[in-house]
Amino acid sequence: MKIGLQIVEFDWPGNPGDVGRKLSDVAGAADEAGFASLWTMDHLFQMDMPDLGVSPEDPMLESYTTLGYLASVTNRVRLGSMVTGVIYRDPGHLIQTVTTLDVLSGGRAYFGIGAAWYEREALGLGYPFPNMTERMERLEEALRIAELMWSGEVKPYNGKHYHLAEPMNNPLPLSRPHPPILVGTSPDNVAKAILAVVLGFVVEAAIIGDAGPGDIAAGLSGLGVK
Repeated sequence: MKIGLQIVEFDWPGNPGDVGRKLSDVAGAADEAGFASLWTMDHLFQMDMPDLGVSPEDPMLESYTTLGYLASVTNRVRLGSMVTGVIYRDPGHLIQTVTTLDVLSGGRAYFGIGAAWYEREALGLGYPFPNMTERMERLEEALRIAELMWSGEVKPYNGKHYHLAEPMNNPLPLSRPHPPILVGTSPDNVAKAILAVVLGFVVEAAIIGDAGPGDIAAGLSGLGVK
């Protein structure tokens, strides 16, 4: 079993002036303690979860800038965003970003991605927030684009939502054949996340939310798997 640590709050004493030092301390401790991975959230607003004591007005740092900083203060632990909302960055840009993190960290990046769920955050910052069907379509296309760009082959990609004339990605990631891919899903979309694994797009699927064995069984049943 591998254990990872996710940093979900930045509302610390001395914030924001001392947040860099605090992050460095947390990351260094996780690295030395043997954690397998260190994660941020791909949120620009803090989550709206009063039962957990957090609200959108609380401090939140942009995920990939933070991961780049964490790469500079750690040596061993893998780094990722749990998980990137597909609507926040066009896939070509996103794959370049994750590749850069992997190269600069010495091959320690994860690629976490999901269909996004935080409508208030998206609309608050001017991002389109299409319906779930379209977001899942965009997620599948983003995974196909990742597969193409990490293959080293440069050829046009033309999908329903994304069109890339020349998806060049140089350098390629140090992690081969590519950074480990994690798809985040809700219980309602377990079947689609499992399908992504079956199709060979991803290494792992993270079910984010209150999903029990029954949800997973129902997802497998929806794919004809017993």
